[in-house]
Amino acid sequence: MHQEKIQDVINEVKKVVVGQERMVNRLLIGLFTNGHILLEGVPGLAKTLTVNTLAKVLHLDFNRIQFTPDLLPSDLIGTMIYNQQNGDFEVKKGPIFSNLILADEVNRSPAKVQSALLEAMQEKQVTIGETTYQLDRPFLVLATQNPVDQEGTYPLPEAQVDRFMMKVHIDYPGKSDELEVMRRMSNMSYKADVQAILSKEDIFEIRDKINQVQVSEPLENYIIELVFATRFPEQYGLQEEAKYIQFGVSPRASINLNLAARAVAFMDGRDYVLPEDIKEVAEDVLNHRIILNYEAEADNINTRDLIHIILDKIPINKSVTLK
Repeated sequence: MHQEKIQDVINEVKKVVVGQERMVNRLLIGLFTNGHILLEGVPGLAKTLTVNTLAKVLHLDFNRIQFTPDLLPSDLIGTMIYNQQNGDFEVKKGPIFSNLILADEVNRSPAKVQSALLEAMQEKQVTIGETTYQLDRPFLVLATQNPVDQEGTYPLPEAQVDRFMMKVHIDYPGKSDELEVMRRMSNMSYKADVQAILSKEDIFEIRDKINQVQVSEPLENYIIELVFATRFPEQYGLQEEAKYIQFGVSPRASINLNLAARAVAFMDGRDYVLPEDIKEVAEDVLNHRIILNYEAEADNINTRDLIHIILDKIPINKSVTLK
């Protein structure tokens, strides 16, 4: 039943967004596993449109926040305002108090705003004045950033990027998809109405079901081996790749790889994880957690290339004891 509803959600999004099935899939994985998602791609690839459309298909409160260099933390979380009628200060809550947050061009905000967002993402709470407020459940941040235009941007600190469950690189559409986009968007009378499908209760039920998906011990060990291969590449026969890695992934990588693989299995109608489920999400879970050095940049090596090499090198039954 839940799988049918999930497919209905995907079909509703398709009424508006052409292609980009992988992006929609990753957004749903984040929603069902309580993980924030960072979307990175050049302008015009329907990142904002996809999140907006997904919000309409869900019975959730939604706010879009356009991040700019002059944004203040109070613009995000709210502030204390003086009420002249009763002579007292009152709390005016900001747009962060919603279930689904679209943080558009998140890397355009200064460090103080990013710090305020970080508390909300990690702790599911915000502090206004001397009072801490819990955010509604579910709470999910879907952020976008443009990797091309660096003027007026503030690179996200590694600590904040690590809070995102996945960083999804959005590619250009294929020829047939772009042809359909052109036909739709050049028709000024075209309008697609989408129906709300999933409620909060449905999302919580799906989360409970995903929690029951089984990961066998060999696959648990496989996840650990993938993670450790980024930290100690020489011990996994990755001497050539080791010279490019400054820091391996954090423990959040193994947690999120486990969660994402279970979500993939559930959405595929299974109550157990296959090796293919782990490989399916490995790039998106690991790519923003591997820190490369200057030599990698000089040799035009990126994290996605390294992840695919690691996936090819590490067999599922490999058992290495590390001290």
